[in-house]
Amino acid sequence: MKYLLIIHNNPALIASLPADEQAAIGDAHEGFQERLRATGELVGFAALADPDMSRVVRVRDGVPAVTDGPFAEAKEYLAGYYVIDTETPERAVEIAATLLEARYVGIEIRPVMASGGLEM
Repeated sequence: MKYLLIIHNNPALIASLPADEQAAIGDAHEGFQERLRATGELVGFAALADPDMSRVVRVRDGVPAVTDGPFAEAKEYLAGYYVIDTETPERAVEIAATLLEARYVGIEIRPVMASGGLEM
């Protein structure tokens, strides 16, 4: 079964950490990816830009209205994700718990119901 590991980020919390811990969070992803490639459980991943670089599209009366920035004000936002393929949901939890961010923010685990082109 494929699972989406949704990594949330709270920029204020991360900024309050010592510089070496901030760097360790980013650096840990390389080892995380290598371990999952070795087990064959890594399907794909992406790191996302800050929400202030996003745009929101809403169609009203057939006309798209575009606004800058995130959908809603929030302390946490979607920072990135991994798609993994594991035998059990318990294994997905085990993998999510090894993400360094899990010490500070939530890692949401959601089953993938259908995918197209996710094989990276």
